[in-house]
Amino acid sequence: MLTNDAMLDQLQRETFGYFLNEVNPENGLIADSTQKGSPASITATGFALATYPIAVERALMTRDAAVQRTLATLRFFVHSPQSQAKDATGFKGFYYHFLDLQTGRRAWRSELSTIDTTFLLTGAIAAAQYFDRNVAAEREIREASTMLYCRAEWPWMLNGAAAVAHGWTPERGFIRYRWWGYNEALILYILGLGSPTCPLSPRSYAAWLSTYRWKRIYGHDFIYAGPLFIHQLSHLLIDFRGIQDDFVRAKGIDYFENSRLATYVQQQYAIRNPKHFKAYGEHCWGITASDGPGPATRRLGKKNRRFFNYVARGVPFGPDDGTIAPWAAVASLPFAPEIVLPTMRHFLHLRLKQQTPYGFKATFNRTFEDPTSPGYGWMSPWHLGLNQGPIVMMIENYRSGLLWSLMRRAEPIVTGLRRANFRGGWL
Repeated sequence: MLTNDAMLDQLQRETFGYFLNEVNPENGLIADSTQKGSPASITATGFALATYPIAVERALMTRDAAVQRTLATLRFFVHSPQSQAKDATGFKGFYYHFLDLQTGRRAWRSELSTIDTTFLLTGAIAAAQYFDRNVAAEREIREASTMLYCRAEWPWMLNGAAAVAHGWTPERGFIRYRWWGYNEALILYILGLGSPTCPLSPRSYAAWLSTYRWKRIYGHDFIYAGPLFIHQLSHLLIDFRGIQDDFVRAKGIDYFENSRLATYVQQQYAIRNPKHFKAYGEHCWGITASDGPGPATRRLGKKNRRFFNYVARGVPFGPDDGTIAPWAAVASLPFAPEIVLPTMRHFLHLRLKQQTPYGFKATFNRTFEDPTSPGYGWMSPWHLGLNQGPIVMMIENYRSGLLWSLMRRAEPIVTGLRRANFRGGWL
């Protein structure tokens, strides 16, 4: 049997292969998925920037190779077209969610995305913190990262309101949805608050906090969000252990503890399995925003079951159609290793790495029978960069805390946290 270290080594190495291979090396852009014809995702590209330091430390890339890949990426964004043109790469320092993998121009009429830009910029900041040598190439990384970060005009994305808009398109202007309630935008607000050129006001952060939902579920009191990814993505690059803003200070916890509780709620839901899906249990959970076998309706037993395609699955209030995302469980490793490590071993037992070059299958659903894999149910045919990054990053945060230690020294993060009135711990 593999030791825990060997299991983590293997999964981290295989998963990082996505960023080595699903890339345009000329511009550093990372494909959104392995599906043929997939455009680049700026979140996946930001995750790549954050994982290259991990790859150097784990001997998966040489430092020189990582520097060259990072420079190719940052140079592309520094020089990419910023305008209101419908085929630009970005505007006002923000970038389109999806870009053509070859040209780097807007793809799929996608939105200028605030949250995806956040992960691109934080990846660049992580790279700037790691590549700190006094040589020309690494100085250029630091300079390019600073320039990209300072170019984002955060107040523009408020569009006159307190909360940040999800995005903007040249066809319709600002998206009507805003970052309200507890969600993955925790890191967005911190990044926006920390800007030395065009910062958000603390008023925006206070408005965001005012819409949190505090719930008691299965005996756990925590800030509620159903999909597991919400409790993970801001933690990829910020160490929230022991630091508190006004809201969590009043509740007597921190965001790290909140995510630990959310992880246990996920496991408890799978054990209770109120909808009687196949495979759910103590060591088989991970319900989050993910692709799935639908849209479809099937008669199973005496009930019609609805199955979804990509949707933000969540617990305990749904939607839930029996689809499990192994990456979502793995990305909770730092919060609750005592339940995540046995779950990872169970996924190995389920043979979820068979016939896949990049670690675990993205998602699977044992309730939805698939004739191409009899007895195993439906399995996603694709890998997604959005899934792969958190696996590599959270395994490393659990093992060494590398990204957390890098970002604790990053001025934009420290400034943003302090402007949000975080105090205590390493601050």
